[in-house]
Amino acid sequence: MTSLSRSLYRCLVQLHPPAFRRRFAPEMLWIFDEIADRDARIELFSDALMSLARQWVVRVAIQKLLIGELRFGPLPATGSGQFAWERIEFDDRPLPPPRVIQGGIVAFAFFTCIVMAAFHAGSFQRASVSVNSSSFGAMPPVSGPAAAGDGNFDGREPSTNSAAALPGQQQNSAPPDDGRPPRIPDTPAGRQFFAWLDAFDSGDKAKLQQFLKENYPARSTDDAVNQELDFRERTGGFEFKDFDRDQSSTTKFVGIVKERDSDTYARFIIEVEPDEKHISSIMLNVVPRPAKFAIPRMTERDALAAFRDKLKQDAAADQFSGAALVAKNGTPIFTSAYGLADRDKKIPNTVNTKFRIGSMNKMFTATAVLQLAQSGKLKLTDPLGKYLTDYPNKNIATKVTVEQLLSHTGGTGDFFGPEFDKHRLELKTLDDYVKLYGAREPQFEPGSRWEYSNYGFLLLGLVVQKASGEDYYAYVREHIYKPAGMNSTDSLPEDQNVPDRSVGYTKIGGSPTWKPNTDTLPYRGTSAGGGYSTVGDLLAFATAVQNHKLLDEKHTELLTTGHTQIVEGEKYAYGFMDKTEAGVRSFGHGGGAPGMNGELRIYPASGYVIVVLANLDPPAASRPADFIGNRLPQ
Repeated sequence: MTSLSRSLYRCLVQLHPPAFRRRFAPEMLWIFDEIADRDARIELFSDALMSLARQWVVRVAIQKLLIGELRFGPLPATGSGQFAWERIEFDDRPLPPPRVIQGGIVAFAFFTCIVMAAFHAGSFQRASVSVNSSSFGAMPPVSGPAAAGDGNFDGREPSTNSAAALPGQQQNSAPPDDGRPPRIPDTPAGRQFFAWLDAFDSGDKAKLQQFLKENYPARSTDDAVNQELDFRERTGGFEFKDFDRDQSSTTKFVGIVKERDSDTYARFIIEVEPDEKHISSIMLNVVPRPAKFAIPRMTERDALAAFRDKLKQDAAADQFSGAALVAKNGTPIFTSAYGLADRDKKIPNTVNTKFRIGSMNKMFTATAVLQLAQSGKLKLTDPLGKYLTDYPNKNIATKVTVEQLLSHTGGTGDFFGPEFDKHRLELKTLDDYVKLYGAREPQFEPGSRWEYSNYGFLLLGLVVQKASGEDYYAYVREHIYKPAGMNSTDSLPEDQNVPDRSVGYTKIGGSPTWKPNTDTLPYRGTSAGGGYSTVGDLLAFATAVQNHKLLDEKHTELLTTGHTQIVEGEKYAYGFMDKTEAGVRSFGHGGGAPGMNGELRIYPASGYVIVVLANLDPPAASRPADFIGNRLPQ
């Protein structure tokens, strides 16, 4: 009987206006599934019939009676109708009389069938489906049911009719296969997570700090709160999507969230103290998109149109300023630029604007090392000390190999931090960095694990100099930029005038508005990053790599094929990330620092290349690169 009732209810939903159905049909059916098994069908059908009459009859009658031909928005949900999902904007053109009569007749016929079916089902105990305020009073909006087929919720508070959580109900049922959020476990860890998510998503410093003081004192300092707010700014907040029933417990809640402003998913783990009153830890780590939330691929034309709309939307919100390019088999099929290269001088960005590219320089450095290996001038298994014979720390000199530097497994650490900030304008050559950091011991046993190391790639620049007998900057110009046709790429010092080089703008550090990143820049880019390029030059580099203009086939594979696991679906090669998501492989590298962000993605199977560069903080370029990469045909 439940199946018959659901079929009748689905038909009733389908009689609503098209715009209403597109927005709210999935949620109405979700509510039916949650409540029908508790013998609350009469309430459901009554509400749906009320909504149907209101959408097709009452709204039009009131419109004609009160304001004639004047068109207006929908009636407010309060005061008439019980469902919050009736707040929607749709086409308010007056209906022809035959449609109004048809709607009334069909509604009456369905009401007759529904009453017969519902009373035939048995008893009709009135069900209470209100959310337990003591358990989920601080629940964020994202904890409710999905509002559309893509699994995204529109941010409204869940209606008391939504059955988002039924206290005491079993939570070990199998996860839904349609992407809708599951029933929420009523546990101390679950309540703490959703209370934190509510405070975090609000972006309200006072609210977040008050929550942390009461529930997570270790993270309630001004610096910690500012870090969380900066994270909130970059992610747009999170939507709760699913949780792990096997790993979750009374004091531990494990699950999946999605960034509101991007396609990025993360796995969260929140643990509470044994007394269940305070949070002991919260961790969020990026993970590949779960298969149940897969994004449908589009045609090339539709994907590029959606990409253009995405860039326009982000630029209008002042979240993107830069240039983007998509190519197929080496030929650009999309190019566009948005925002200002210099806000004071009102100079717009163009596809020829030079953007700082951060760590994307690592691709050039790794290519240079592999060229020297291909020509027999060095071996990847050689220790660093073979080339830097006077390197200060003997453990690094003798134990760390060239290959470990290329793969970030040497334990050589970073150079950014207080010491860099103190001496950044004094660090003018690669040797200057060794003088400042060269005495440090390895941070872990070389080769034992992966840890991203800017300093390791700086050392590779010195290896290139020693093995080639040329200055690092001169080598990459002659052996990489020139043969690839990269005429707008370099790492000239910041005090030199570079035509068409954009100004970077940052909010990192708590600034409420974009400000130039001048005070964060090194003297010049290095073999670890910090140079500048254009979207066209990076396409030229990608083409040269794929066509073996820079390396033979064997060494190109070595350069771009991942071998060191970073996270699920992502490995590190040599200066290239090798990523597989939803069965689609790409390789390339990104770069990010205050006031700069860039992405190069090469899809060998389909022939697509994506380049996005921005003169704003990350993830200004990474987010749109993900967007188009997830939608282009495979």
